[in-house]
Amino acid sequence: MTRFRPLPKSLPASLCLAGALALSACGASTTPTRDLPERRVGPELTQTVPAMNQFGTAQTEAPTRSNAQIVADFIELSFQMESGRRIERLSRFEGPVTIAVAPGAPASLSPDLDRLIERLRQEARIDIRRVAHGREPASITIETLPRERMQRMVPEAACFVVPRVSSWAEFRRTRNSREMDWTTLDVRERVAVFLPNDVAPQEVRDCLHEEVAQALGPLNDLYRLDDSIFNDDNFHAVLTGYDMLILRAYYDDALGSGMSQSDVAAVLPGVLARLNPRGQSGGRTAESSVTPRPWIEAIETALGPGTRDTQRVNAAERAVAIARQSGMSDARLAFSYFALGRLSLATDAEGSVNAFLAAANIYDRIAPNGIHAAHIDMQLAAFALSSGRPDEALRLSGQAMPAATRAQNASLLSTLLMIRAESLDALGRASEARQVRLDSLAWGRYGFGNTAAVGARLTEVAALAP
Repeated sequence: MTRFRPLPKSLPASLCLAGALALSACGASTTPTRDLPERRVGPELTQTVPAMNQFGTAQTEAPTRSNAQIVADFIELSFQMESGRRIERLSRFEGPVTIAVAPGAPASLSPDLDRLIERLRQEARIDIRRVAHGREPASITIETLPRERMQRMVPEAACFVVPRVSSWAEFRRTRNSREMDWTTLDVRERVAVFLPNDVAPQEVRDCLHEEVAQALGPLNDLYRLDDSIFNDDNFHAVLTGYDMLILRAYYDDALGSGMSQSDVAAVLPGVLARLNPRGQSGGRTAESSVTPRPWIEAIETALGPGTRDTQRVNAAERAVAIARQSGMSDARLAFSYFALGRLSLATDAEGSVNAFLAAANIYDRIAPNGIHAAHIDMQLAAFALSSGRPDEALRLSGQAMPAATRAQNASLLSTLLMIRAESLDALGRASEARQVRLDSLAWGRYGFGNTAAVGARLTEVAALAP
């Protein structure tokens, strides 16, 4: 059994501007679109690309859910696979956890891993440390390889984690055996995390956080968790305060490998009362713990690969309808509207904006000023810029930047800065625009990867301006 992360092209983190670009191309201007970027990408940008920016240690916020709700979340995350299969026994590493990186990893992985390990030690209180690959057996081995090679074994996977192996070679030999089945584990002893080595540093880090977290703890993802990386909407790029609490509870002395769901349910309230006393006196609760399978299938069709644009839009509309009919008014309905807004921007601008605003209203209620709102503000800022309203684009992009920074999303932050630069240029503030554009390139090198990828995004954004 493998645990995989959907392809980035289907995620909010990809910051798809295609719809806004198509919209801008339909405007009244007769200037050829191929001429537009040339005004923006001058020698100062192509010849003097600034050094790559990187984030420091994340500043996470305490969970806002009630402990009673977190108990229910923990049970669903830990005793069910994403496919719906039951897990009969809790499994985790017993004793100190070691983690090693196989040769060939991108240079950015090591500092990002060091920051993650420090957070796991400080916030989740897990006894975890790095060891040199090959010198001693490691609990978790991280191996990187080209994405195409990974996908020959696990199609559509961007990264994944498997039990009972420590290398790609071992995985290839045993990939079809029962050894790969997480539900057969009593204790975790060896786990391998496979990441791509030919993608942007941010994508490597995002995979690193999610897969190491699932190597250590819960194996399920829940769309209703708006404040967690254990969610296939992938708004969160790094482990949140909620995630660290889940992992800390997972490794509390009161729990242990082999415990049944009823065993865990009996002791977990006391564990959370001790670890999260503020959750005893209130906090948010979920509307429903069950996400309808037809809704999940609609979302996967809307955002997954191999689907025509009209089918994607239809699937997003179906997701909205199912969410409303099921009485969901939480992150799942908001995500349905977000997907519809993104997918319909090129063909129905008014409907797209209305969908984004509907999503924003829900996210403002359940996660005010968060990363969800920042993604929506980016889309609306791109639309404002393409519509000849640079002042509004400047306001929206500025409004989104704090959340993008807190969430350590460099690709989003870079795109927001690019939109701001174009807006400043349109308002006649050229010197400010140039500095902001340079800042966008520094973050873009981490968020998008090589200079060509950063330049491609810069070109896309430049083409938005009338």
